[in-house]
Amino acid sequence: MTSSTPRPPRLRATLGAGAAVTAACAVCCAGPVLAVLGVTSAIGALWMPVLAVIAVAAALGVLVLRKRRRAASCRTSPAPADLGMPTLGPPPSAGIPTR
Repeated sequence: MTSSTPRPPRLRATLGAGAAVTAACAVCCAGPVLAVLGVTSAIGALWMPVLAVIAVAAALGVLVLRKRRRAASCRTSPAPADLGMPTLGPPPSAGIPTR
């Protein structure tokens, strides 16, 4: 019966190679990644004030529209209204002779 023992030298070699590849990737990609982050942060720095201006303009537009609609809504006039009340007999201009 043989005992199975882990092979530390091979495991260390694999981990060492993985660490070396990771370090090489970090060194190689650090510049472009930082450049992309810098560009996106610059866009964000310009975009946030633009969004704030758009939000304020939209709020003012809503307020103006509400004010205009409220001013143009139906209102009652103080003049008397002719309701056109019905009469019980025939209208006077029906051509019926009167006495």
